[in-house]
Amino acid sequence: MEIQILPLIIVVAYLVGMLTVGAVVSKVQIKNAKDYMVAGRRMGLFMVAFSLSANNIGGGCTTGLAQKAFGDWGLSAVWYVLAASIAMIPLAYFAPKIRKTMAVTIPEVVGRRFGKFSSNFTGILSVLSLFCLTSSQIAASGGVINALIPSIPLNVCLIFAGIVIILYTTMGGMIADQISDLVQFGIILVGLAIATPIVLNHAGGWSAISAALPGEKLNLTQIGWASIIGYIFNYFCTFLAGPEMVSRFETAKDEKTAKNAAFVSAILMAAMSIFPTLLGLAAFALQDQLPGLAENGSNAMMIVTGHYAPGVVTGLISAAIICATMSSADSNLLCMSTMIINDLYTGLGGKKQLTDKQTIFYTRACNVLSAVVAMLISLFGVSIVAMNTFAFGIRCAGPFAAYGLGLAVPKATKNSGIISIICGTIAFVVWQIVGGGGTWMFLMPVVAGCLVSTISFFVVNWIEWGRGVAPAPSAYLTDEEVARKIAEESVGR
Repeated sequence: MEIQILPLIIVVAYLVGMLTVGAVVSKVQIKNAKDYMVAGRRMGLFMVAFSLSANNIGGGCTTGLAQKAFGDWGLSAVWYVLAASIAMIPLAYFAPKIRKTMAVTIPEVVGRRFGKFSSNFTGILSVLSLFCLTSSQIAASGGVINALIPSIPLNVCLIFAGIVIILYTTMGGMIADQISDLVQFGIILVGLAIATPIVLNHAGGWSAISAALPGEKLNLTQIGWASIIGYIFNYFCTFLAGPEMVSRFETAKDEKTAKNAAFVSAILMAAMSIFPTLLGLAAFALQDQLPGLAENGSNAMMIVTGHYAPGVVTGLISAAIICATMSSADSNLLCMSTMIINDLYTGLGGKKQLTDKQTIFYTRACNVLSAVVAMLISLFGVSIVAMNTFAFGIRCAGPFAAYGLGLAVPKATKNSGIISIICGTIAFVVWQIVGGGGTWMFLMPVVAGCLVSTISFFVVNWIEWGRGVAPAPSAYLTDEEVARKIAEESVGR
């Protein structure tokens, strides 16, 4: 197998550029712990919106989406990403509430309302999840590098990917992470927007392609409304209780920016959903003319683009997909290290008050140690799909109601949060085991866990409200606490 020169050059250029950004940001922008963890809470609309979108658009939503369109899903594959876009709309209701907490992490907010146990339990679930996600992203990144340079063994590629992620994340923190998200998502969106019309035009236009497709391939709801609605709920649940998403809202400069960023992100992801779908359908219609096309269409998008689009466009797209995978890895790693230091270190008996320098140093050290462990896990070759499925569910099924409804229900009692976390987590594990990771009783495991978490939250509240139990403390800081927090965060700038 030969080395793919153009995509490799673009990938190397991108990585060098991002490492440079990380180094510059570390020197110029990182003045205190909040700069490192939540970008100083000063990010504007498009920076937040692009970062939200980039965290959800990677290989699975590009090459994977084209494969689904090539396969049984046809045109209805568009729902795989469009459902995520729709799920961002109700999230706009929660976005200003998330920003209003002036928190850094989900466990911090849960702990304010429902106590130390709920914070520690949520933190442990989230860190376990992020370990799995970081490992899977390192494995995916190493696999793509190995595809670009087949002469280098896969294990060496995994280690290289892990080292790059360690260096970049450790230097630049959240600011550098969001800059990379902006660049990476822009490359994918622009690249696909250019490539898709070129491919369709060279293939005779959409009318010729659609005429060559079986009728069921053009059915927008072929996967069924139950699956479509299930995907929307699945995305909403994982977004609302997802550390990467919440941390992006916390970086917004104000509550209005956080809310508007959710709407802009919805538009960006909706735009992204159509391009890979059309390319997958074009590959199916033209498969007799495309040598090297895999039988299952796993390489459909790259093959059809490489056949009809200019080499530089193909190079940009393939490079962007690789960089998207790495960008997801550094987001997961930073969120994990932040939770370990911000929540678990103090919550499990560590020093109660760290200086900004200590916080940054310990978080960076945690980045390195966590990434090394994740690299070792990735070397065992555990299924990426299995790790991701478990990770997304275990981190949000239990804390879903305690965090999301804890922001929206002022009179919620302490026990409602604690019990909902436990019940939701147990329900997810049961659904995961009985359903083998798939749908059981019409529900995905994560949706089932979030549903049980929500029901138990309201049942306990209903019982305790009737008994006159006092509400749990607020998730939000008082005006005086906000002013003091802002003053503390501005020190050293």
